[in-house]
Amino acid sequence: MSAPVPRGSYAKSAQVRQRILEVCVDVFGEVGFYGASTKDIAQRAGISHTGLRHHFPRKEDLLAAVLQLRDDQTAPLREAAWALEPRTRPVEALLGMLAVLAKLELQPGVMALYCVTSGEATTTEHPAHAYFTERYRGLRNFYATAYKALAEQGGLRSETDTNTLAIMTVALIKGLEEQWFFDRDTVRIERTVRTFIGSFVPALAP
Repeated sequence: MSAPVPRGSYAKSAQVRQRILEVCVDVFGEVGFYGASTKDIAQRAGISHTGLRHHFPRKEDLLAAVLQLRDDQTAPLREAAWALEPRTRPVEALLGMLAVLAKLELQPGVMALYCVTSGEATTTEHPAHAYFTERYRGLRNFYATAYKALAEQGGLRSETDTNTLAIMTVALIKGLEEQWFFDRDTVRIERTVRTFIGSFVPALAP
């Protein structure tokens, strides 16, 4: 039977893994998945290429892990928004999602990662295609559910159907995230989305 691995080795391994993923956020955000080099990632992380492969045998594994890492960091806010039940407490749920957008404005690396990789992932062959398909579907479902609930409660003032409003909301967020990188002093994501939703949800009007 092999000797037990010292507990400190696990901690060191976790630290190396975390450092690799933090580097990946920058690299994937700069050049995308296809443009990224595992050798460059290893060099930036201060480890050998063999060491990188030990933790992540394939570049696809790196992408999956880094997307999961960023999801985990915003999960508490997103889950809190869903927990507010967009079907029964739509205004509170929408405010919860606006809080997520406000947090993302403080994490430029995360938005760069999402913007660049989602642009690449439009092809079905991309390893993150399914991830972003589900991500956008989930966002549309969230907003559509909240808007439908508001319509039933008399809190929605729009002749546009709720599914289309949801698509418009997600499209606005996506476009604002891209514009934000070109002019962070002018573009305000959370504020603009709040103004847009407030134009047909009086409870959120400025």
